[in-house]
Amino acid sequence: MITLQNIRKKSVKAKSTKINGLILWQGESVLDGSPIVCIATLSTTNKKTGDMVQTWILRSDMKPMDASKNGLDSAICGSCIHRHYLGGACYVTVFQAPTAVYKAFKAGKYSMATNENKKQYLSGRAIRLGAYGDPSAVPFSVWANLAPLASAMTGYTHQINHKNFDPRILDFCMVSADTPNQARKAQKLGARTFRVMPSNSQIMPGELECKADSEGLTCIECKLCNGNSQIAPNIAIVVHGAKSKSYEEKFQIIGRFGG
Repeated sequence: MITLQNIRKKSVKAKSTKINGLILWQGESVLDGSPIVCIATLSTTNKKTGDMVQTWILRSDMKPMDASKNGLDSAICGSCIHRHYLGGACYVTVFQAPTAVYKAFKAGKYSMATNENKKQYLSGRAIRLGAYGDPSAVPFSVWANLAPLASAMTGYTHQINHKNFDPRILDFCMVSADTPNQARKAQKLGARTFRVMPSNSQIMPGELECKADSEGLTCIECKLCNGNSQIAPNIAIVVHGAKSKSYEEKFQIIGRFGG
């Protein structure tokens, strides 16, 4: 029998349906025109970032591991020298989180983003641009539409020299630099930089050591890696993680500010 009580129970159940993530955008990569998708996941166990919304930029037509192994991840990583296909030292373990997000996407577990659900699930949240993939592969408008909702946005791009790079991305992203010279060149163009240092390097003038290392803060507590959206120092961090040895071998810097 249909009763008012039963209708109310069904209504409450419908409202409490859990959304794991939102498909923010799907289309052609800004970098090379290949099909990609940008997905926001709403919860994370990442201790370094803290409880930020994580965004994932993936090929929409193939598994992340296949794209990585065959060099087709240029659609989402552009000309980044740290791609695994190039023998680089990218810290992302592609067969883990990116693959899990891709599988969930293909299984239809994410909702298409609308103005309403973005406001509901992203308002007041700190958002990480590119937990995997370079934010510049996605149209600037996608990030610009999120900015008014977010309490903070952090991101990094390795694509400042890519032919299709949209400099407006620098409103939200730091330029990833591997050497002091790369950092200085980007800074002269008006960008803020995030420089990964070999262990024998030193902080340059105008740089601040990443507060994850110097103070033990999470990204959500610090919020400094948000491009030109605030006036703040450039950031530098000593390389660490599973690929640090490979990075050290490639980017050893001789002298205080050389390289």
